[in-house]
Amino acid sequence: MQQTLKTTLRFGWTTGTCATASVYAAYTAMVTGTFPETVTIDTPSGKAATLDITYTACDGVHFSAGVIKDAGDDPDVTHGAEIRASICKAADGAGVIFHGGEGVGRVTKPGLPIDVGEPAINPVPRKMMTDIINSLSENIGGTADIEITISVPNGRALAEKTWNPRLGIVDGISILGTTGVVRPFSCSAWIASIHRGIDVAGANALDHIAGSTGAMSEKAVQQKYQLPTIALIDMGDFVGGMLKYLRRHPVKRLTVAGGFGKMIKLAQGATDLHSARSQIDFDALADMAKHLGIASDGIANANSALEVATTLAPADRAKLATSIAQMAMATCRNMIGQTTTSLGVMVVDREGNILSEEQET
Repeated sequence: MQQTLKTTLRFGWTTGTCATASVYAAYTAMVTGTFPETVTIDTPSGKAATLDITYTACDGVHFSAGVIKDAGDDPDVTHGAEIRASICKAADGAGVIFHGGEGVGRVTKPGLPIDVGEPAINPVPRKMMTDIINSLSENIGGTADIEITISVPNGRALAEKTWNPRLGIVDGISILGTTGVVRPFSCSAWIASIHRGIDVAGANALDHIAGSTGAMSEKAVQQKYQLPTIALIDMGDFVGGMLKYLRRHPVKRLTVAGGFGKMIKLAQGATDLHSARSQIDFDALADMAKHLGIASDGIANANSALEVATTLAPADRAKLATSIAQMAMATCRNMIGQTTTSLGVMVVDREGNILSEEQET
């Protein structure tokens, strides 16, 4: 009998956890004169993180340590980056003060949990680092008034592969993590990024935002409406995650843009458009085509949305795309509820051409 092998994806540590471990090592060296080779910290998830210290430096005033981020089996762009912390004594009573060094972003737009002008070190990592300073000051002595500068040597380049440019975070990556743990292929991380994008758009009083399933649909909607970068929400397959949030945080106008196949799924009621979690009902699509006067036999037996799109005559493809956009808009309205948001849906082909766009009147 053939056995099925079960594999478990390996979790990793967030930039916030790595920064906290670096602070731990740097503070220990400041008080004791010796850098530890490894440190163990408790993360908000309850998991203990034991991390190797890969970088140390000291000039007598500033004590610095670094950790290489291990994101486990998640395809995180910051996997392998070195997260460094440099600490020095602050003025008496100052508490813990945070600075952003090389490769750590700076917030330039409202709507994020960090004030404009501050380094992009999120609240939970700040608390983790503050707590570790307070704990160490009690356990090994030393002051709790500390200035911390977090840096990531290649962070500026890495940030171009993240959401930071869209969120108005410049010059580097963010120090993130609510649990301290990176869970492989986490949907929640992507959806959280969608939420922050909506927050930034709202805080900057944008009248029109666009959620897109991919690069082609995003380019099409941006070019048509000349939208600024912060109005573009990379929703990917998570249209449901976007719409649920917009139900509670409405905007004036929303355009949902996607490829032919993704929009068919949305039209058929799916709100998670990933191929592993939703499939096109080709029989239902054929029925739709039949009611529009389009020959449907080939559609019912098609293997993919691409096959449908490429075999239909241009006029029939446009007619079907219009019906798909209308039905997709109904799905969106049902999920977003009776908010004041004006909805539109755009169906785009693989070359970025707009096949159809429908707007609520």
